Amino acid sequence: MSTTIDDVWQIIAELAEAQKTTEERFQAAEYRFQETERLLTAQAQETDRRFQETDRRFQETDRRFQETDRLIRVVNKQIGDLGGKWGRFVENMVAPACETLFIKRGIPVHQVSQRVKRKLNGETLEIDVMVTNENHILVVEVKSSLGVEDVKALVNDLNNFHRFFPDDIHKHIYGAIAGIEIEDGADKYAYRQGLFVLAQAGESVAVLNGDNFTPKTW
Repeated sequence: MSTTIDDVWQIIAELAEAQKTTEERFQAAEYRFQETERLLTAQAQETDRRFQETDRRFQETDRRFQETDRLIRVVNKQIGDLGGKWGRFVENMVAPACETLFIKRGIPVHQVSQRVKRKLNGETLEIDVMVTNENHILVVEVKSSLGVEDVKALVNDLNNFHRFFPDDIHKHIYGAIAGIEIEDGADKYAYRQGLFVLAQAGESVAVLNGDNFTPKTW
């Protein structure tokens, strides 16, 4: 069958139509690619913005944590300084009262020491006030607020005293506990343990034990 001129034109028309359809598809695909790229770019920009905002918030949070930590250190130092001054104030009031306590009982006082510390095999025994003579030692624990646990801690220290001070094994060891504020029952518990109890009385320190009190000897 021979091909006529009309057939040729028909083929050319079909090719042109096919090319047009292909170009339209390419254009549509290109548009979709561009749109996808635009959306990905926008999403990436938004993600980057969120990351930057998150990083900014983290930095701000870290700054606040550092500032809080700094304030805590300042407050702790102030509390420590206050506690140290308060402790020294209490001990300076208590030490003369302890000397008077011995003298009133006819016991001479040779030395009053504050902040005595002795170390042994990695352990430490700390004594706030220690009154001594040739045959007696009074070990005093000073607390701004005195509780039962403080009394127990002092009794434990007294039980271990000769282990830390073997040269004083021949001496009679007494215990006293002093406090500006005394929790309910702490003074009575101390009496039962054979301890002197000292408390603030105006601008001085008074012994709360009665005249008939007999202290325990360690």
